[in-house]
Amino acid sequence: MDQTLDYLFVDEAGQMSLAQVIGASRAARNLVLLGDPQQLEQPQRGAHPEGAEVAALVHALDGHATIPDDRGLFLDVTWRLHPRICTFTSELFYEGRLQARPGLDGQAIHGDTPFAGSGLFYVPVEHTGNQSVAPDEVDSVAAIVAALVRDGVTWTDSKGVDRPLRASDVLIVAPYNAQVAALTERLPGVRVGTVDKFQGQEAPAVIYSMTSSSAEDAPRGMSFLYSPNRLNVATSRAKCICILVGTTRLMEPECRTPEQMRWANSLCRFRELAKEVVLP
Repeated sequence: MDQTLDYLFVDEAGQMSLAQVIGASRAARNLVLLGDPQQLEQPQRGAHPEGAEVAALVHALDGHATIPDDRGLFLDVTWRLHPRICTFTSELFYEGRLQARPGLDGQAIHGDTPFAGSGLFYVPVEHTGNQSVAPDEVDSVAAIVAALVRDGVTWTDSKGVDRPLRASDVLIVAPYNAQVAALTERLPGVRVGTVDKFQGQEAPAVIYSMTSSSAEDAPRGMSFLYSPNRLNVATSRAKCICILVGTTRLMEPECRTPEQMRWANSLCRFRELAKEVVLP
């Protein structure tokens, strides 16, 4: 297969390891890497030497969040995110270079609901001792869904078409399988899944249940729950509104490294930009 192709395109090169891409690249004279290294990394199984997890596109970016102009092409327009969501996503994950396509600002929720409008919302739900499942958040998410799909609540898409908001228009994301199972049982017929499952999907309204009571309670530690890549994927599924559900204690973790401070900052920035809604 050596040099048998003119061009080899590697899709999701932000998830394919550098070693695998190098091996495949011998088949072509030119190599084109496509992907988004600010979303989820490649799944890991078993034990690997340090550095084996580095994806080809991450290596090519050499520490940059987006591709420099002298190394490639950055697709700087989103066809999904309302500008209010795009502002958060662009600032935190794409060096301020991402812009919303004209017309996306017309996407909005209308009607008698505390989540009318567009953009980011934060629903504080206080609980203690919860790790991978939070019954209080299950109750709150159920109340949010009821407030979104009630009679009279509509949503306007990017083409200006207005129609009732349905359960199929709501996406519920959680970091842990146990919380997904509890939400699925409580809300049959609504799309519920982990961040990993929903990468690449979208919906007018997205609800992200953080689940853990605090950073100390989080299974797999801060590096999993506070991962900027996971937060990026979870929040950027939304076309119109993104609702974060979690305790205020998650905004006050005891950080021990500058990297952990950056992780916490992403969550705190969401709260700063979001409209807070306290459920009765």
